Amino acid sequence: MNWVEITIELSVEDLEKAGNIANMVVPYGIYIEDYSELEAEVLEIANIDLIDEDLLQKDRSKGLIHIYISPEDNPLEAVAYLKERYDSENIEYDIRLTDCEDEDWLNNWKQYFHPIPVGEKLLIRPTWRDKYDAGDRVVINLDPGLAFGTGTHETTRLCLQALEKYVSDGTRVLDVGCGSGILGIAALLLGADSAEGVDIDELAVKTAKENAVLNHVEDKILLRHGNLADKASGIYNVITANIVADAIIMLSSDISQFMDKDSIYIMSGIIDCRVDEVRESLKSKFELIEELEERGWYCLIAKLK
Repeated sequence: MNWVEITIELSVEDLEKAGNIANMVVPYGIYIEDYSELEAEVLEIANIDLIDEDLLQKDRSKGLIHIYISPEDNPLEAVAYLKERYDSENIEYDIRLTDCEDEDWLNNWKQYFHPIPVGEKLLIRPTWRDKYDAGDRVVINLDPGLAFGTGTHETTRLCLQALEKYVSDGTRVLDVGCGSGILGIAALLLGADSAEGVDIDELAVKTAKENAVLNHVEDKILLRHGNLADKASGIYNVITANIVADAIIMLSSDISQFMDKDSIYIMSGIIDCRVDEVRESLKSKFELIEELEERGWYCLIAKLK
């Protein structure tokens, strides 16, 4: 099997947090290099002070995260996700793809992205795929570019399944961390009256706007670069947040100001080892009404108490 190696170099102070975020992308095929306490660790294990010279030459202020991912799992999307989340956490980093530059992936990875049926009503169609049978499904035309959100990841699919259930005619939708725009666009195609998306990644917002045009919903969706508090206003019937557990925990303290008693709050991007923390953070203001799970990823759906 072929693998792509994604290598992230960053300060050792950020290594634990960055590693947790990396596990959101791929909870397998990952290892971390941290030589900041090399001598002490070797002495503790072996009780010797003999260390390979190559290891002694390592930069002790930097750590490396190595992720191995198959081309079918879209390494480009993983890189976009990592960049967006690290930027939001003010983590300085350098990301490299082994033996492959970003501009190559813009074309080469597309061979692995095929039309994807999601839930009972939707089909995600890459714009470069002309042969497909949608049947009775609503077709989302998508060119994700360098933005997160192709529908191939469990977190996105779970959100789309939830939208199928909770979006109806007249719904006003807010998508926090909109990425490629897939969730807001899907909501509109499912009958929502309007949608808004906000993302800290300017490139993601640009991609989302292009995808809105591809789906002929550009007049119904407002996509903005920035933070939630600066961009959203009023009350939304459905709010989606397909981000990471830590961001959802922080967001949940403020998101209630954009909801009323009938609003639905859909949260995804939550790995099984963090789901209890997210549940706990919701207790004071929210009532969980449904949970969806796929391969260790959770989507929580809540309303105000």
